[in-house]
Amino acid sequence: MIDRYALPEMSAVWSERRKVDTWTEVEALILEGWEAEGVVPAGAAVAVRATPAVDLAAWKEREAEIHHDLAAFVDVLAGAMGPHGRWLHYGITSSDVLDTALGATLKEAGGLLLERVIALFEAVAGLAREHRGTPMVGRSHGIWAEPTTFGHKMAGFAFELVRAYRRLEAGVHTVSYGTISGPVGNRSSVPPSVEKHVTAALGLRAEPAATQVVGRDRHAAFLAAVAGVGATVERLAVEIRHLARSEVAEVAEAFGSAQKGSSAMPHKRNPILSENVAGLSRLLRGYAVAGWENVALWHERDMSHSSVERVALPDACLVLDFMLARATRVIEGLVVDAGRMQANLDASRGLVFSQGALNALIRSGMARDDAYRLVQEAATRTVERGTHLRDEVLADERAAAAAGVEEAFDLATHLSRAGHGVDHLAGVTADWLRSGG
Repeated sequence: MIDRYALPEMSAVWSERRKVDTWTEVEALILEGWEAEGVVPAGAAVAVRATPAVDLAAWKEREAEIHHDLAAFVDVLAGAMGPHGRWLHYGITSSDVLDTALGATLKEAGGLLLERVIALFEAVAGLAREHRGTPMVGRSHGIWAEPTTFGHKMAGFAFELVRAYRRLEAGVHTVSYGTISGPVGNRSSVPPSVEKHVTAALGLRAEPAATQVVGRDRHAAFLAAVAGVGATVERLAVEIRHLARSEVAEVAEAFGSAQKGSSAMPHKRNPILSENVAGLSRLLRGYAVAGWENVALWHERDMSHSSVERVALPDACLVLDFMLARATRVIEGLVVDAGRMQANLDASRGLVFSQGALNALIRSGMARDDAYRLVQEAATRTVERGTHLRDEVLADERAAAAAGVEEAFDLATHLSRAGHGVDHLAGVTADWLRSGG
């Protein structure tokens, strides 16, 4: 991922330095397991940890000679270990180290992403509570529908983030696996006790029946969960973009005093952060597809998944990490124009209350289709004449004589239960999410 979209903490997780250091730790833990079995002499694992960190340049130089990154790493580390170096990588295969280290990396990266989701959830939930009673136009198909509140709208996004968190949590759990089972995974050269020691130390679970690799359906599920979170963030970003349009102007991204919205038009204040987030989500869906393509390996393993994962897994984590941080920044700085929301509601000239009028007429005893046609025709006249729907409906003698039609146009009555969704957020906290509640 390019530096523009890579934040420091997640970048460190996926750095070459961290990768090689994790490989080293896996090798040390394997030797500890062998020492416990009495196969490898005591001190071998200590020798690994006492050896200076593998020099990345030396590792790359060796890889250029032998064309195998893990074998090159083993050669460099073993050469620096002294007499104990002969036991390094004993009884195992490259995938044991690579896949187990990858499981540990994905678990760490997933933990960072889950915290990012929590931060965005808290920002959105806070906005929902702040605007619990702020009325605005609800829209379907981009057209005026009925009155709602901005708080209710944001509560919907907050609960979607809860669901996204749970799916990502499951994805992280699914991919937090390792295997120390030797060539073709049948443990002919390494006992289960070594695997148990390594995976437990890393906080992973052991793949119960590995081929030579951890099943790639796990990584596909993780990437799918990442893409799912991205879709939720994208929906939030698209909503902000629509509400920020000049014709709507109900919200706006924060705009710095020295910021420029356009190189040519000084008046522009574009929703560039939300547009950026919406665009990046497309990458995540592409990585998810690549993950599913990686599942069908030949027999016990092949290498077709490796090149894909070197790009897809780190980049997907980096992209979502950036998206979540940026979306949180947008929400925390969002400018909400409640006055404009009310003005847009008023601009409908009562059309947003059409269902209320329809229901009142039905309650009065009118047949549904007759009531529907009465209000529909009144709505047409409202648009043509620039009048108010209430006046056009009540111009009909049947509607004027019906009880409750006037009250159907009362905003407070219409929104009396609109805070229900917001109130449900009361028990949803960061601690509740982390606890699996």
